[in-house]
Amino acid sequence: MALHHTVRIIPHERSIKAAEDVSVLAAALLAGMPLPHSCRSGRCGSCRARLLSGRVEYPQGPPPGLSPQERSEGFVLLCQALARSDLVVEARLMASPASAEIRTLPTRIARSVRLSPDVMRLVLRLPSTEALQFQAGQHLDVLLEGGLRRSYSVANAPNAGGELELHVQHVPGGAFSAALFGRLREGALLKIEGPLGQLRYESGPEPAIFIAGGTGFAPVKAMLGQALLEDSRRALHLYWGARAAAGLYEAQLLREWTARHARLTVHTQCTGWVHEAVLEAHPDLAPFAIYAAGPPAMIAAIRGSFPAHGARAQLLYLDSFDYATDP
Repeated sequence: MALHHTVRIIPHERSIKAAEDVSVLAAALLAGMPLPHSCRSGRCGSCRARLLSGRVEYPQGPPPGLSPQERSEGFVLLCQALARSDLVVEARLMASPASAEIRTLPTRIARSVRLSPDVMRLVLRLPSTEALQFQAGQHLDVLLEGGLRRSYSVANAPNAGGELELHVQHVPGGAFSAALFGRLREGALLKIEGPLGQLRYESGPEPAIFIAGGTGFAPVKAMLGQALLEDSRRALHLYWGARAAAGLYEAQLLREWTARHARLTVHTQCTGWVHEAVLEAHPDLAPFAIYAAGPPAMIAAIRGSFPAHGARAQLLYLDSFDYATDP
C-alpha cells in the first residue's frame, strides 16, 4: 500500500491526503478540490504553486513548464509533483465559485463535421435533465476505457443550450481522435468530465488580444463569441496562426464576424510564429488583456517574451495544448 502524506493547501485552508504514487494535483481533484490546471503534462504551468514546506519529487525530471528561476523561488507544478513528506502548498484560488463544480456526465454525439483534413467539429448533446456550467475558454475531458482521458476546449460560448462544441485534431493512432475520424457515428455515447482549466474570458475595459495556434482557436472562438455578445466598445484583436491555409478552418466565420463587428480585427498567417506578429503590431502590450492558446512552444515563448513588452501578469491568460500522457 502506498504511503500517504498530508498536504495543507493555503489560502484555502484545506488539508488532503496524497499517496506517494499520485500527483498532488490528482490527489486534490480526487478530494473534490479543483485546483487550477490544464495540460497535466507539466508544460503549461497552469498548476504552478509555491511549496512552503516539505519535499516533492518529479519522477520524470523537472517539468518543462517550470523555469530554473521559478524552481529556485520555491515553485512547483502540482500535476507532476509527488509528495515525499507532509507539505504546505500555497495555490491560487479558483476564479469563481461556479468553477468548482466539476461533473461527470454522459453525452451523445449530435453531429460531427470535417472542418479541415485533420480537424473535426464534434458537437455533443447533454441529457435534457443535465447542464454543464462552464466559462468561455475552459475545457473538458472525454473519458475513455482503461482510465484514459483526452482534453478538449469547449469552442462555443456558454449560451448554446445543451450542446458542447469541440475541435478534435486527428492524431494517427490516437486513442480518441482515430476513433472519431473512423468508426464513431452520430448517437454514440461519450462520458465527459468538466469544466476544467483556468483559461477564461474576463470582461473589462482594456482592449483584448486573442492569440491562437492551430486548434487553440477552439477556446479563442468561445471567448470571442462571449466578448462579441457584450454591449461594449472593447476593441478585440484576433491573431491566428496555422501551418497551412487549411488549418485556418473557420475563415468564413471570421469574415462574418468582422462584417458585423467593427471593433474586431483579424490577422491570420501560415508562416512564422503568430505571437511575433503580435509583438510587431503591438510593441507595447501594457494596455492589453491577452488570451493565448496553442502549442507548448508558442505558449512558452509568450510567457518568456511578453512581460518584457509590458504585458501584465494579471491580464495574461494562457493555455498550452499538448498531447495527452497516459497512465
